[in-house]
Amino acid sequence: MNSHNIVQTWMTPNPITIDESTSIIEAIHLMKEKNIRRLPVMKKGHFVGLVTDRMIREYVPGKATSLDSWEVHYLLAKTLVQEVMNPKPYTVSPETPLATAAQMFLDHKLYGLCVLDSQGELVGIMSVGDILKAVVALSRA
Repeated sequence: MNSHNIVQTWMTPNPITIDESTSIIEAIHLMKEKNIRRLPVMKKGHFVGLVTDRMIREYVPGKATSLDSWEVHYLLAKTLVQEVMNPKPYTVSPETPLATAAQMFLDHKLYGLCVLDSQGELVGIMSVGDILKAVVALSRA
């Protein structure tokens, strides 16, 4: 397989992560500060899940319907990432063909994939933007 046609060539290596015991409010601030929409979640240095801005937005309204903004902020400061994260997100390996990753995005309506090595350790993240960059570069080649 051509090395340009695999996830490893196009993924974002060493993504920004967050610990599972961090508050949702800290996750929100980190996402805004770094201008990212998803954070792989770690526990003692090992990958345990994924939290996205969408998961947080979907969590908050259900809990916040009768709360004022101070109470919502308090709730977010007290709720941990592990309560909101997806503990079993879709993942790929660095050697996964780009077409396979792209099909996963389509089949499951995904916006990002965590990239794990053969030991299950997080080595990267692949976004829709990464796939699009690959399509553009490969079609021009």
